Amino acid sequence: MNYSNVYVNSIAYELAPIAVSSESLETRLAPIYDKFRIPKGQLAVLTGIEERRWWPIHTKVSDGAIAAAKKAISETGISSDDIGALVYTGVCRDQHEPATACRIASELGVNHKASIYDISNACLGVLSGMLDIANRIELGQIRAGLVVSCESARDIVDTTIAKMVANPSMQNFAAGLATLTGGSGAVAVLLTDGSFDLNTQQQHKLESATTLSAPEHYDLCYWGMEETAKGLFKENMRTDAVSLLKHGVALAQQTWVEFLDNAGWQAEQINKVICHQVGSANRKNVLEALSISQDKEFPSYQKLGNMGTVSLPATAALANEQGFLQAGDKVGFLGIGSGLNCMMLGLTW
Repeated sequence: MNYSNVYVNSIAYELAPIAVSSESLETRLAPIYDKFRIPKGQLAVLTGIEERRWWPIHTKVSDGAIAAAKKAISETGISSDDIGALVYTGVCRDQHEPATACRIASELGVNHKASIYDISNACLGVLSGMLDIANRIELGQIRAGLVVSCESARDIVDTTIAKMVANPSMQNFAAGLATLTGGSGAVAVLLTDGSFDLNTQQQHKLESATTLSAPEHYDLCYWGMEETAKGLFKENMRTDAVSLLKHGVALAQQTWVEFLDNAGWQAEQINKVICHQVGSANRKNVLEALSISQDKEFPSYQKLGNMGTVSLPATAALANEQGFLQAGDKVGFLGIGSGLNCMMLGLTW
C-alpha cells in the first residue's frame, strides 16, 4: 500500500502516573523467588525493564484516551467537526459494547456524521487504525481522522502474580514473565490530507505500509477469560515467549523485505526506526535480524515497559520530542503483534 495524500500531524500521549519498579514486583513474588532461589534483580536482567507505569485503581481506559485526544486537538487546533472518523484501537476496553470510541467521541464533541468504532489487533491496534484512517483519506472519504488507544496492565499483572504465588512453579513463572513487563499509557494520532491550516508545523508524510501474517501461531500469546476449577471465569494471560520471539522475528524478516520493495527504499536509506517495545531480548534479536544498527532505533521500554498498542506511537512521540527524529528522515514504524501479524509503515518525517 502506498499513499500520496496522508499526513500524521500529531502523536499525543498520556503516561499513567504511578511508577512501578521491577524490584517492587519481585517483592510480591518472594515465594517463587525463594523456592527456586531466583536472585533479586532477575526480572530487570531478563527483560531490561526497570519500571513501568500503571493507572490508579478503577481508571477507565476511555479517560486516558480522552486526555491524549484532547492534547492532539489542542496542539493542532483542528476542529472536532473536521474529524471524519474516530477509531479506538486498544486491547483494553471499557466494556464489550458499545464501542469505547463512542464515549471518547461524545466527550470530544465529534461531528455526528463521523464514523465511530473500535478496532482490535493485539499490539498492532494503533497501526491498524492509522491505516484504516489513511485509506479513508486517500480515497477522499474524509479529510481527517483520529486514532486513540489506552492500555492498562495493573489488573492482569496483579492476577498473574497471584497465580504465580498460589502455584509457585517454573512453568507458571515462564508463562507469566512477559505479562510482568506490562505498562500503561494512552495515545492519540491525528491523520489528515494535509489541507488544514494547523497550529503545528508537524506534517509527517505517510508513504507506504506493508502487512504480513502467520496465523498458524495464533496460540503463542493469549489474554482473555479462562474457566477455573470451581466453574468461575477469571482473566488470564500466558505467553510462550521463546516461540513468540522466534516466529515473530522470522515474520519480521519476511515483512522487512516486502516493505523495502513496496516503499522503493534501500535499507541504508532508512534513517530511523521505531519498534514495538517489548524488552531488551526482543530489541536485540529484531534489530540484528533486520541488520539495523541500534543507533537508528529509539527504545523506551526501560522506563515504560510494554504498553501494548500504545508503545510504538508513544515512543515515536518521545523520540520526536527529544530530537531523535529529524525533519526529512525516512522513518520506519515496525510492529509485530500476537496473531501473528506484522505491520511496517514508512514515513517521511
